[in-house]
Amino acid sequence: MTTHRERIQACLNGEKTDRTPIALWRHFPVDDQNPETLAASTLHFQETYDFDIVKVTPASSFAVKGWGVEDKWMDDTEGSRRYTKRVITEPADWEKLSVLEPSSPHLSGQLACLRLIRQNLSPETPMIQTIFNPLSQAKNLAGNDLLLKHLRTHPEAVMKGLDTIAKTTAKFIEAITEIGVDGIFYAVQHAQADVLSLDEYKNFGLPFDQMVLEPTQDLWCNMLHLHGKEVYFSLLRLMNFQIVNWHDRETYPSLAEAQSLFRGTLCGGLRQGSLVFEDQATVKEEAADAIKQTRGQRFILGTGCVVPVTASHGNLVAARRSVES
Repeated sequence: MTTHRERIQACLNGEKTDRTPIALWRHFPVDDQNPETLAASTLHFQETYDFDIVKVTPASSFAVKGWGVEDKWMDDTEGSRRYTKRVITEPADWEKLSVLEPSSPHLSGQLACLRLIRQNLSPETPMIQTIFNPLSQAKNLAGNDLLLKHLRTHPEAVMKGLDTIAKTTAKFIEAITEIGVDGIFYAVQHAQADVLSLDEYKNFGLPFDQMVLEPTQDLWCNMLHLHGKEVYFSLLRLMNFQIVNWHDRETYPSLAEAQSLFRGTLCGGLRQGSLVFEDQATVKEEAADAIKQTRGQRFILGTGCVVPVTASHGNLVAARRSVES
């Protein structure tokens, strides 16, 4: 029997697999505020659907609460929390940030969660941890509008803050590699045309991405998530990832187009909305179309982002069964 690890490794190597791999993930609001309950919810989700990759999805605030932000669960359909307190109000605040150690309360809590999952998850099932890139964390510290304003009016101050965030994140990644993660899910939210120009991203985003990603070089299952529309897919040439995930049903490139742009593995094919609003037949049709677009090669069936918490059990089962036929 092919294991999840063997299937994903064969897929990444461009080898024929016994079936198309599938990986879906979601937030677990409320449960994500405690390492034990987040671990239990993640494991239960995997036990229910038996996906080929377990992507651990904490609240984004786990990475920045150590700097003093606060957030609250307010019934967002994606399962994410809203920030109720920011810590950056003036340009000088960026320079006041200090590097957080992995032993700090919120980062160590996520490490504890990962240990629990790894201890109770088959070693033959790949596990990847969500990492928000420095610009995404900066957005959570200041709010996106203020971040963009400061980037353009006080770039040196913001760059100092981004350097602190990057050093903190790199230390955290070094810590998770010791636990036995197989890769990271690297969430990039500003590499889209209506947010930053490509030159701006290369100036304010890419250098810190490269700093953060240095400790991931020995991991074999790293996935880049390009969030939003009109994403800068060309950045893949400047970062070393085995897998890329983006909203392929909503923005360029399509899965078929992406195979000519990226030599690695693609992850996507299902609309988030289809898992919530459509029936099982539609979900299976989208899955079949995605497999057809990619010829089932270097492809993992997934969504363009998290599965909404309102997605039906039946549609998740339909997605899982679609790769068996």
